[in-house]
Amino acid sequence: MELSNGMKIVSTIEARMGSSRFPGKTLAPILGRPMLEVLIERLERVPEIDEIVVATTAEPEDDAIEALARQLDVGCFRGSSDDVLDRVLRAAQAHGADVIVEITGDCPLIDPPTVREVIALFRTGGYDYVSNIQCEGYPRGLDTQVFPTRVLAEVASLTQDPADREHVSLYIYEHPERYRLGVVETPADVRRRNLRLTVDTPEDLELVDGIYERLYPVKPDFTLDDVVAVLDAHPELAEINADIRQKALR
Repeated sequence: MELSNGMKIVSTIEARMGSSRFPGKTLAPILGRPMLEVLIERLERVPEIDEIVVATTAEPEDDAIEALARQLDVGCFRGSSDDVLDRVLRAAQAHGADVIVEITGDCPLIDPPTVREVIALFRTGGYDYVSNIQCEGYPRGLDTQVFPTRVLAEVASLTQDPADREHVSLYIYEHPERYRLGVVETPADVRRRNLRLTVDTPEDLELVDGIYERLYPVKPDFTLDDVVAVLDAHPELAEINADIRQKALR
């Protein structure tokens, strides 16, 4: 559906096969299905999103990602390997997006209710950028960022810093004097910042697969509340990737 003011919301998923820490992770299996596929399935549970577009690279190894996107009947845009900002911007523009919901392809536990909450705050007006990553509390791997395409186009003209070009929206939230930022705070019952629910390593994938094994067969539309309940009941699962450290943005 489209917003009442005619604005089109597009979720872009940054995905490629050439990860330095875990090559091929985008299509690594979770319950026998490619990680990108289960991520897309979760985003399809967000009715506010008009279209999903996979933003991958022009490298031959990413032909498989495009093939899967076509199979799943979602959009696909191919661009620069290194300039992710440009890739996401052009993907959004190619699909007529007024508003971007930026998701990375290493978040197969992305939470539809959380995505909806971030979009809802953005839709109240008065913001150039709304996310749940500027607060301390959400497990890593639930990152949702919403901003107008026009803001990202402006950023593209303002910075050539390699970190800004790699991390897409970094420039926006590092410049609160220029952009109006909104933050969705973490509900107290799921405040687990120490948990890694993203997939950067084989250990991360093992954890996520274990969560899906316990939840998906009985509740395919499971939420973050369900994930936290499983990990609280099975703390040994969280130990699988407890020693993995997130790479610094700069």
